[in-house]
Amino acid sequence: MALAYTEISHNKTKTWFLLLFFIAFVIVAGYVIAEIYAPGSGMMGLIVAAAVSFVWTLISYFAGDKIALVASGAKPVEKRDDPELYRLVENLSIAAGLPTPRVYKIESEALNAFATGRDPQHAVVAVTTGLMHRLEKKELEGVLAHELSHIGNYDTRLLMIVTALAGVIMILTDMMWRFHFWGGGRSREDSRSQGILMIVGLVLMIVAPIFATLIKLAISRRRESLADASGALLTRYP
Repeated sequence: MALAYTEISHNKTKTWFLLLFFIAFVIVAGYVIAEIYAPGSGMMGLIVAAAVSFVWTLISYFAGDKIALVASGAKPVEKRDDPELYRLVENLSIAAGLPTPRVYKIESEALNAFATGRDPQHAVVAVTTGLMHRLEKKELEGVLAHELSHIGNYDTRLLMIVTALAGVIMILTDMMWRFHFWGGGRSREDSRSQGILMIVGLVLMIVAPIFATLIKLAISRRRESLADASGALLTRYP
């Protein structure tokens, strides 16, 4: 039991370090991009990157759950529609000290489930029909406990923000490519320094989105590990 609590504590600390590093990377990338293609405008690039990050994150914060539900084709489930599923979610929510999230079902044979929402008061749990048909009650309870742990640990909020920041990296990279091919006249001068900056810019355009994806995956992996530990505490199943 002590090991599970230790895992939760360690993962929380490591995840926030990764998130802060991700935010810093987005802002620094904006500065570097502007400085390479418009020397002297690095601070403006930093401000633009920070502003785009803020707006994009705000959109994801308030609309991320709706986007995920629409994209997955999930449909809301009332208690009368599936009382057994609802009972499982309610009982686990009480055990976790959480408000009962809205429950959604996805018509799919895939074995999948996810949680989303900016906080426990606006949370959603969605499960596929394939998962419900193939798992025994205890197994389904374990899956739901895992997803509720994401809600209780605020993983759903964190991952929405991280996804938004990864999106900002993609937007900045796309802007770089467009500026490079259509508006980057100043960076095409035949001087040695401009040639070096051009190489650095091209490398950054290729590496930045890959790096952003790797950071996102690292955070996601740590949150999954944290949810496993929290779910085990919730159900008392190892």
